[in-house]
Amino acid sequence: MNNLLFDQAQQRYQRKDYEGALMSYTKCLQDTQNPLAPGEMGLVYHQIGNCLVKLKNPSEAIHAYTQATADPAYQAMGTVECNLGMAYASLRDYDNAIRCFEIATADPSYTASYKAYMGMGNALMKIGKNAEAGVAFREAALDESNPDPTKALLNLGVCFMALNRPADAVASYENALPFVVDAETRNKLYASLGQAYVACGQMEKAVDAFERAIADKTYYLSDSASVDYQRAVAAVATGAADQTLALEGPADMTGLDIAADGTSVYEEGPYTNGQDPFYYDDGYNVETYPGYVGVYEEGEERFFNSSDEELEQWSKGLAKQDRKRRNVWLKVLIVVIVLVILACAGIIFAYTQGFGFPTQESVTQQLFEDPGSAAEKVFSPVISSESAESLLDPVVQDSDVTINAVQRSMGESTVYATATTSSGGEVHYKIGMIRDFLGWKISNIELYFPSQNA
Repeated sequence: MNNLLFDQAQQRYQRKDYEGALMSYTKCLQDTQNPLAPGEMGLVYHQIGNCLVKLKNPSEAIHAYTQATADPAYQAMGTVECNLGMAYASLRDYDNAIRCFEIATADPSYTASYKAYMGMGNALMKIGKNAEAGVAFREAALDESNPDPTKALLNLGVCFMALNRPADAVASYENALPFVVDAETRNKLYASLGQAYVACGQMEKAVDAFERAIADKTYYLSDSASVDYQRAVAAVATGAADQTLALEGPADMTGLDIAADGTSVYEEGPYTNGQDPFYYDDGYNVETYPGYVGVYEEGEERFFNSSDEELEQWSKGLAKQDRKRRNVWLKVLIVVIVLVILACAGIIFAYTQGFGFPTQESVTQQLFEDPGSAAEKVFSPVISSESAESLLDPVVQDSDVTINAVQRSMGESTVYATATTSSGGEVHYKIGMIRDFLGWKISNIELYFPSQNA
């Protein structure tokens, strides 16, 4: 690799000249006189992905990070997978985001797994899997490398409230208090703690927590919290402070910052010259607290003693209690109707999201398996035979073509593929497709370099 060119790219990046850095990293890829050694390809694509994130282009960042993961010699795969998960989350593709976060946490060399656990928890909450999200947030809070467990503890409390476990939510919120340094987060924390106290029937503590939340007159309680505050005040005034009252309906989850919509931190990996990794600004204060050891003693935090299976059992137990309160046959009928509706909705949704049969991937593979006889099978009827032959000119035969990425929409899709020539070289293609009833047909083929649109 051209180290001088790479150092220039690094310096530009540190000066926040992300477009200039992107150009320099791209030149490193294109420099045929200084070919990239094993591991360097992953590093350069990793840095290209970081530039694209800064330039607010998560789709291209996903492509770059995916290219980085294709280099088995690169030693920062956990970091890349975490960044890849954040990029998917920013596009609200939570299933792929969770998959990447799981890969990151499974990497034993990844020293900041709490970041991936936080991203995983946020994504799981977005799709309503509160029990699984609680497990992820708990892992983030217990991670010894986590310099600030506040967010993990706050979100863990939210999960416990959603699972109807207010006592454990109280423990989570109380354990977060020593780590909170900014007033805004502290006020949100006290408001959530107040609601957890109400759910536990501890009305005097609830009133105290709510009053602490609004004491500096900068924070306003949510509608749900205001109702609980009034209930707690009334209970204390009438001498019913010890009465156990349960929250009606689902727990209010609007009081905390649990976003997984792209506002989360993306982290940068270490450079190969030995310097420590540094990270993007994640939007909230990250401090190293002198009193934080990172390991909780057994028995001190009862919510940490819950196993993953117990969390899941609590979630299933709530559903079981609900079934007992309803007419079984009526519910069976409703379930059947709902399943039919969901099946129809799923088919419609899949169609609008660009899925079909044959898929874009299978059409692409059919093209490269035998380009000479593929024209009649894979091209759209709107493409003339002369145009098809022209489009096939740069296509090389490769029965094991690599599908790098697919951008789907209802009527049009774009496939990015890499084919290997007989001499071992790689050729990148950008393949345009249009809808053909349920499936897809090719409308355009062009040579493509991944960073050309960055």
